[in-house]
Amino acid sequence: MQKKQYMNFWMLVALVSGNMVGSGIFLLPSGLAKFGTISILAWIFTALGSVLLALVFCSFSRLVPKVDGGPYIYVRVGMGKFMGFQSGFGYWISLWVGNCAISLAAVGYLSFFFPILENRTVAGITAIGIIWLFTGYNMFGARTVGWLQILSMIGKGLPLLFIIFVGIWYIHPEYYLEFNRTENSSLNAISAAASLTLWAFIGLESATVTASKVKNPKKTIPLATLTGTLIAAFIYILSSTVIMGMLPAADLVNSNAPFALAAKEIIGQSGGVIIAVAAVIACLGTLNGWIMVASIVSKSIAETNLFPKIFAKQNRYGAPSFSLILSGVLMTVLLLLTMSKTLVEQFELIILMAVLTALVPYFYTTISNILVIKQQDANSPFWQTAIIIAVLACGYSFWTIVGSGQEVVYYGMILFFLGTPIYAIAEWMNLQKKTQSSF
Repeated sequence: MQKKQYMNFWMLVALVSGNMVGSGIFLLPSGLAKFGTISILAWIFTALGSVLLALVFCSFSRLVPKVDGGPYIYVRVGMGKFMGFQSGFGYWISLWVGNCAISLAAVGYLSFFFPILENRTVAGITAIGIIWLFTGYNMFGARTVGWLQILSMIGKGLPLLFIIFVGIWYIHPEYYLEFNRTENSSLNAISAAASLTLWAFIGLESATVTASKVKNPKKTIPLATLTGTLIAAFIYILSSTVIMGMLPAADLVNSNAPFALAAKEIIGQSGGVIIAVAAVIACLGTLNGWIMVASIVSKSIAETNLFPKIFAKQNRYGAPSFSLILSGVLMTVLLLLTMSKTLVEQFELIILMAVLTALVPYFYTTISNILVIKQQDANSPFWQTAIIIAVLACGYSFWTIVGSGQEVVYYGMILFFLGTPIYAIAEWMNLQKKTQSSF
């Protein structure tokens, strides 16, 4: 017999902010250092765009409450079954692909304690082991996951706040003078950097995916979504500004653990140890939450007969066990295929794939929100404001897709549209079942 588990407000805030404040904040300064301090503008722009997206998801959680699936369900309601499937399939891909990057970030910070992890093969095997550890933990249900999210948010939040408020006294203003280190225009540099910074904000929709596991979702989910997004934005912008002023860009580019380097500048070797521990906690907590979200999305698609029914099968704790296991297998395969690259190269390649396959569902969600508001909420005194917000969020999503670059869009779209034949097969099988049942 299944145990009904519910997540409270603070669990949801921890899920949203915890899924956002993870590998991105601790490893992205290395990837962004090549752009120069112009990347701080990318953080600010991405934060504003992400708040717009968060407001769209808040609107949808009020209009379509108590249904799991987030972008999949929201796009399906506004734009039909096929567009909903495309959105859900792309979003599902982004989740398990992104989890690979999170596990790699955890390994990067573990290498601070275990230098053997700098070996590519050992690092890859360790990342795979971490994925299966948390896949097993997720088998115990949503509330169990929620408690770990709260603990991990505390564990990583305190050291980050320390860097923000103490590190400001260790800033070297001359480090900010390298504004644009690329050979491109400032607009192109911001666009390219924003493609990376958006990775850090993916997760703002996490609370909407778990709607059926929340009491009073119509009120709790919007408030938790906006609160979690604002907490993450605050931490991202301030910590990135401080760390880029504490360390020269050349050191950041070549570091697997930039925040640990910053902490060593403040309190020596012990500071590096504290931040490295916090980074590991952050990555593991984020991975824990995302593994749950990925399994719920595939379960939701299966419940509408577009994935095999086995995806929707739950164990006695209410966890979709088959979905969890399959995601673990797919993540293992991707890590094995990309193991030849350095850790930072592997991380950047994977997050760009994950960001793109998440951006298209975000883009679809904003358009669907406009349609659903017009259909269901036109009598509300704020419906015009809601549509303006959705239009701005739509423009932001499209701009970020374009800014991802031709190569990423090309390969990302191939990955994304692989879902079309899967949809066709699922619909064929559904029609076959209807035909057989009619005799």
